[in-house]
Amino acid sequence: MVDLNVMVTGAGAPGIKGTIYSLKNNYDKRKIKLIGTDIKDDVIGKYFVESFYKIPKPSEKEFINRILDICEKENVNFILPQVTDELEVFSKNKEKFEKNGVKVAVSDYENFKIANNKFLLTKIAQEIGAGAAKLTLVKSMEELEEVLPFFGYPKKPVVIKPPSSRGMRGLRIIDETKNRYDFFMEEKPTSVFITKNELNNIFVEKFPELLISEYMPGEEYSVDILADNGNPLVIIPRKRLEIRSGITFKGVTEKHEKIIEYSKLLTEKLRLNYAFGFQFKLDEKNEPKLLECNPRIQGTMVMATLSGANIIYSSLKLLLGEKIPKFDIKWNMKFIRYWGGISVFNDKFSEEI
Repeated sequence: MVDLNVMVTGAGAPGIKGTIYSLKNNYDKRKIKLIGTDIKDDVIGKYFVESFYKIPKPSEKEFINRILDICEKENVNFILPQVTDELEVFSKNKEKFEKNGVKVAVSDYENFKIANNKFLLTKIAQEIGAGAAKLTLVKSMEELEEVLPFFGYPKKPVVIKPPSSRGMRGLRIIDETKNRYDFFMEEKPTSVFITKNELNNIFVEKFPELLISEYMPGEEYSVDILADNGNPLVIIPRKRLEIRSGITFKGVTEKHEKIIEYSKLLTEKLRLNYAFGFQFKLDEKNEPKLLECNPRIQGTMVMATLSGANIIYSSLKLLLGEKIPKFDIKWNMKFIRYWGGISVFNDKFSEEI
């Protein structure tokens, strides 16, 4: 079996250890050399890979050439992108990498740009009946004021978010029912709740394009998916039991048939590829509604590995043209994240706790 040299971007991402675990503990027992990259120098993944490189931001013109130079130096076969901001650049330049003998695990650009845009994605979900949330797009405070009543405001909270964003950036919940004193004393400063007046004060000089959507009070699910040109090979929903700063700290795999069906329909329609995921939330009637797509390795996708389906490594198998085995998935498998760390002495890994 051929050994692989694999570049994993986003070595400072919260889920990097899970990605490395999935690759190093692959079911083929294949030897994989990992080359990590990040826009910052001193990141956690640096100490768990064989080689590490600090790279430019994907918005900088030298980004692609820098990645290609590293690929040539390290004889990289494959790239597994983990950073949302990099996906568009990689997707647009897939052929350039392939001409240099490097394959990138990212969907084709035309499909990616729809999946990465919450508004366009929701329109697709509406078209195929795949759990579309009630949603609209506004470009001014006046438009926002006009549409809020259609979402039950002020009796009900309303969600606002940019059409394309990373993690929870730009996400807010307009809620006039919150007691402001309790809010100040009990909520952490990172809370997503806000009032309409507070929002108005933020957008005095400039109003960005925003999505307005219904508020879903129920449980949240992430879905880990492996697909081959729109053909879903593995779909694993996992309930997010505890979330901190947008990261799953406690979760459990759940065979939620409706979420699996919606994910299958979306994957086929969008013709997505390799490892990626969707997020759903249950509404007032416990019906799953689509929140977004993460067209990349998800932060807690290691749960799929631990439940018996190593989706991350299987992405490499698809790039290689190798057959994917049939997985025996462990449903109701619980995952609990904890705070750990490492010690570093003279820029070398010393000990892990």
